Amino acid sequence: MRKRLTLLALAAAVAGGALLLPVGGGPVDAPASLPPAPRLDLSAFSEAPPAAPVPLLFIHHSCGGQLLAPVGAEAEAARCIYTSHPNGGGLRPLLEAQGYTVNEASYGSAIGDETDLFDWLPKFRDQMEAVLRVARNDTPLPEGQRNEIVVFKSCYTQSELEAGEGPGEPAGPALTVPNAKATLTGLLPHFQKRPDVLFVYLTSPPLAPAVAPVRAWKWLARKVLGKPDEAERLREKGRLARELATWVRSPEGWLAGYPLKNVVVFDYHDILTGDGASDLLRYPPGEGRDSHPAAAGNDKAARAFVPFLNRALARHRASQTPPSTP
Repeated sequence: MRKRLTLLALAAAVAGGALLLPVGGGPVDAPASLPPAPRLDLSAFSEAPPAAPVPLLFIHHSCGGQLLAPVGAEAEAARCIYTSHPNGGGLRPLLEAQGYTVNEASYGSAIGDETDLFDWLPKFRDQMEAVLRVARNDTPLPEGQRNEIVVFKSCYTQSELEAGEGPGEPAGPALTVPNAKATLTGLLPHFQKRPDVLFVYLTSPPLAPAVAPVRAWKWLARKVLGKPDEAERLREKGRLARELATWVRSPEGWLAGYPLKNVVVFDYHDILTGDGASDLLRYPPGEGRDSHPAAAGNDKAARAFVPFLNRALARHRASQTPPSTP
């Protein structure tokens, strides 16, 4: 009865125009919900650049394209393959200076057009040879050449997770934590078939840390019905994204028991949350509601990625070298 009376009062207030004004909005406080997780220790391997050019493919959409691009006015060579961008992190020139040949697949191509979490399993299962041949979108490398490294990531939309239950379905379609874990786990047998290739997974970027104001009647209606408001929903999504990223990077998580040295995780999510200080993006552009990381965050990630990749490649190549005989 009380809820019904409150809803009647709410309807009367809306009719009178009292609750049509926007309320709330702004930054959301979301301190890290989990302690720092362990990550793969690569310190035993050299961060020196490779001695000869190494072909590398990065499969990405907008966030990855901006991470690769130098900072500057927005300019595209192809959709989301930027020659410069205001959010640029400059990873492409940093990699090229180390001797990597950076190839890219993004929107509008057979390999790069779909990069959501549930797209990776069919892509690597059914199109592995095509992936390894990519130079730029649908343009292949010259005959006989292959990418030695494949870097892949999903966009921040894949941090819009729900909790979910059960062991998880690799094909989804619901974007739950168990389903995300199941589809990533499903990739490993296909990576194991290509011990000659280093696969580098970047965790998805975190969500922006601010919410838009809403009409007062919507805010009040949620309260009356016991539903979370936008800030509470964002905190929960941030918590779940943190849970998944922590599992992916932990040696006791995604790669636990994987026998080869050809898969590594670069925790892009963690860097962009201020090295785990928050569950949300610490480097947002503008008013804080855009989940594309700003240049400061991408620059930080790019500078961390280069020595990480050099060490991961050294580890991978060492695992491919037969032991010398006396």
